[in-house]
Amino acid sequence: VQLQASGGGLVQAGDYLSLSCAASGRPFYMAVMGWFRQAPGREREFVVAGNTNSARTYYADSVKGRFTISRDNAKNTMYLQMNDLKPEDTAVYYCATASRPLASMRAHYTGANYEHWGQGTQVTVSS
Repeated sequence: VQLQASGGGLVQAGDYLSLSCAASGRPFYMAVMGWFRQAPGREREFVVAGNTNSARTYYADSVKGRFTISRDNAKNTMYLQMNDLKPEDTAVYYCATASRPLASMRAHYTGANYEHWGQGTQVTVSS
């Protein structure tokens, strides 16, 4: 299974970007899809996750109301729509999937629970 993230770029504060993450390879069940990010000098942090079984989505407080996760099953692709971008959103964004269901909200926040990762796409927001 390979995940290919794309859509990053350089934008100004208040602008929007839409990231994509296309999955390829052997068929797999995407129980959970998620996005994480890592800013320079900082640890990787959770951004958003969507649970296929429960249809619930979980957002980090810092992006709630601005970012939206979605998927297109026919295209095996997930998306991250990012609106009203802020300089503090600057980071490399990684998509990830888990084939096993995650039971707790906290489990969705933990990168170690995701088996497949994309290569990352840079998002830079200027002030």
